[in-house]
Amino acid sequence: MATRGKSINLFLMDGNASGRIKCTLANWTGIAYRIPRTELDKCKERDDLKQSGVYFLFGTSDQTGDNMVYIGQAGARKNGEGILNRLYEHKRNPDKDYWTEAVVFTTSNNSFGPTEISYLENRFCSLATEAKRYIIKNGNDPSPGNITEEKESELEEFIDYSKIIMGTLGHKVFDPLNEVMSLTHPVSSEYTELKLYMKRKSRKSGHIIEATCKQTPEGFVVITGSLIETIDSDSIPSGIKKIRESAKIDENGILQEDILFRSPSYAAAFVIGGHANGLTEWKNSDGKTLKQLEEETSE
Repeated sequence: MATRGKSINLFLMDGNASGRIKCTLANWTGIAYRIPRTELDKCKERDDLKQSGVYFLFGTSDQTGDNMVYIGQAGARKNGEGILNRLYEHKRNPDKDYWTEAVVFTTSNNSFGPTEISYLENRFCSLATEAKRYIIKNGNDPSPGNITEEKESELEEFIDYSKIIMGTLGHKVFDPLNEVMSLTHPVSSEYTELKLYMKRKSRKSGHIIEATCKQTPEGFVVITGSLIETIDSDSIPSGIKKIRESAKIDENGILQEDILFRSPSYAAAFVIGGHANGLTEWKNSDGKTLKQLEEETSE
């Protein structure tokens, strides 16, 4: 069955794409906001930001350049303060000076209570941890609370919509790197998982280099467990050399993490430690090169 399209409304509250954005989605009671840290003061009069909700604080590590996120919940207080007040508390906290923008999820009908936001915080943290895209800055694992199966179904639907909104706002915090891209042949309705392989004997070390790669909508992901050449060629591209130096590779040359590359050639160069043509190096389980597979799908 074909995936149905979604209609998302993005309101540029400040008239430009770098400012505040309000997001709504057809047939969804949720509301999402993207708020740059510098624009919090402009949100003081928004009643829906005084409600309960869940928020994400996004930033980048100054030391490593890694993406970071803190996921929290905010309950509406007796003094009329909710999400926005919690964001101000984080802005004043020196331990959270890394974040540059917040993404907030609440509802148009103010329907979230303590149980709902606890469940959402727990699930969002679990999804982000599983995706392994961002460093999660939460100190403790949030409790999911106790909810009925009916409420769980309702909140899981809210989460599905939230994931769509989050990706639209440019944060792939919930999307695993190795989520497989499917190719469709023009004359067939069948979908084929595009999983690619490389196997060769290294001239430098004498070892058998054996790696697995998956194509995703973002590029090519070299998969955990791939056997990597540990010796660099003199002609290795400088960018690839830096990635190899920082990658988690054990003493046996086995890759300990998934790594995304924008092109198949960069992915192949990472594996062999030198220049490579990814279109011919990567092959499927039948031995067809990526170049042959792309030519077939374009016919």
